[in-house]
Amino acid sequence: MQKPHILIVEDEDVTRFSLRNLFEAEGYTVSEAIDGESMERALKSNIINLVILDINLPGKNGLLLARELTRNNNLGLIFLTGRDSDIDKVLGLEIGADDYLTKPFNPRELTIRARNILNRMSSSQSEGNNAIVNFNQWSLDGNSRKITTPDNTVISIPRGEYRALRLLIANAGKIVTRQQLIKEMTGRDLRENDRTVDVTIRRLRKHFESVENAQELINTIHGEGYRFIGQID
Repeated sequence: MQKPHILIVEDEDVTRFSLRNLFEAEGYTVSEAIDGESMERALKSNIINLVILDINLPGKNGLLLARELTRNNNLGLIFLTGRDSDIDKVLGLEIGADDYLTKPFNPRELTIRARNILNRMSSSQSEGNNAIVNFNQWSLDGNSRKITTPDNTVISIPRGEYRALRLLIANAGKIVTRQQLIKEMTGRDLRENDRTVDVTIRRLRKHFESVENAQELINTIHGEGYRFIGQID
């Protein structure tokens, strides 16, 4: 079996070298980039499975680069931020990153999150959850990770949004906790002050509210979680 290939995009030499050594010791193939241009070259010349991207890069902003990366359904993305800033985290998650870490971070935690994302990407490609699900004149296509609106507008959604919506639909009418959602989305446990689930649900609601006469499809159950209340065909 081919080893997963990780691309580290980080302009700080010490951090980049440390990350390379960390992931090579875990058995991964590792490439490096220091900015957007070198990242694009690495992506063109290698089959990359996961990108670990520092938001604060010279030249093209890391968030802009992240937006380009998330168009690839087969590419995982973890972003790193040097600031404990909710704005950075929310923007990164809204763009479609799979997860984030704030510097300084625990190297073991980063390797665990990377492994979780790679495992979930691998399982999503082989599991039988790719059927089209229809609900309230909407449809969710697991093969393309796209939703189609009642007026036939097609919207690509990030992997986290897709996995959250799929879990909610699979448990239609039941409460799904934030812990269940974060576990399904990232493979990790919910952390204190973690906004990942809330941002993802907000993004899904924005999609559903983008059409005329929008129906409420996701309820908030305060103190417990969320519930899908749509009608599945």
